Amino acid sequence: MNTSVDIIEKDNIFLNHVADGKHPNMAIFLSGVGSNAEKLLADKSVINAADPVVLITDAPEKSKAGAIGKKYNIPVEEFSIREFYRSHGLKSISLASAEGRRVRELWTDELRKRIKKYNIDFAVLAGFEPLSNITDDFPCLNVHPGDLSVVNSDGVRLYVGLHNRPVEAAILAGETTLRASVIIAQSFSNADKDMDNGLLLGVSQSMPIEFEGLTLDELKKIHANRPERKPSGGWNDALEALALRSQNSLKVCGDHVILPLVVRDFARKCFACQSGKLYYRQDFSAEFKEVISNEYASDGKRII
Repeated sequence: MNTSVDIIEKDNIFLNHVADGKHPNMAIFLSGVGSNAEKLLADKSVINAADPVVLITDAPEKSKAGAIGKKYNIPVEEFSIREFYRSHGLKSISLASAEGRRVRELWTDELRKRIKKYNIDFAVLAGFEPLSNITDDFPCLNVHPGDLSVVNSDGVRLYVGLHNRPVEAAILAGETTLRASVIIAQSFSNADKDMDNGLLLGVSQSMPIEFEGLTLDELKKIHANRPERKPSGGWNDALEALALRSQNSLKVCGDHVILPLVVRDFARKCFACQSGKLYYRQDFSAEFKEVISNEYASDGKRII
């Protein structure tokens, strides 16, 4: 049951520095085709709440940021992370080594200089692949293909990680449905430890997994028989294929639904965090309430 709160300190209301009646400046970061970015830009409720001022991509060689920017008349900043790493003598953009982490910080510092002129109030990581401590500069909302409200007995989130790992983890845990989540991404020092542990703002409604005749025992056996290291071309087994199919389906009925809704509410100053607890209000004039259930319905309403 939600509890009301009489006073939320102004500093604890996200985007409270933005003047009343003014839209916050929103940046969208993307690495690939930008389907999440397009869903945001085509959503009238988002555009009525936030001003998209720039699209930022780390992968101009594959990203559709340029085409999307042209379509919606939004400036685009292209800054290749791979070229930057190569210019510093590294073939991989991995964070596994101390040098890789050092170069990531150098790349982030240069990115900061390039985007300072846009006066960004918050950002959306819409399929943005590289971890970056640009999250220290302004709130960065990140959509994730897993239900981050699911934790173990120690409160550790279970369905974390990159690419299709959260989906595989859910399948192997015996889940029959999937959800997408939106968090405020936090800065990191240890990629494995810090990933996906930011403040959870919302989860989508559940999507059934289509197992197509595969049983949990069969899937667990496939997982157990995998080699220690993942081959460069992927696992190429039934578990990976199921996870990829499921993730693609979740993007449509999970990511594409919940991300615009959470971004809309974030831009409207509907969220606050006080004493480690999340609070939400339906609109600017409503009372904040502590959030216990943070599910969004497909019609745009938050389930309180």
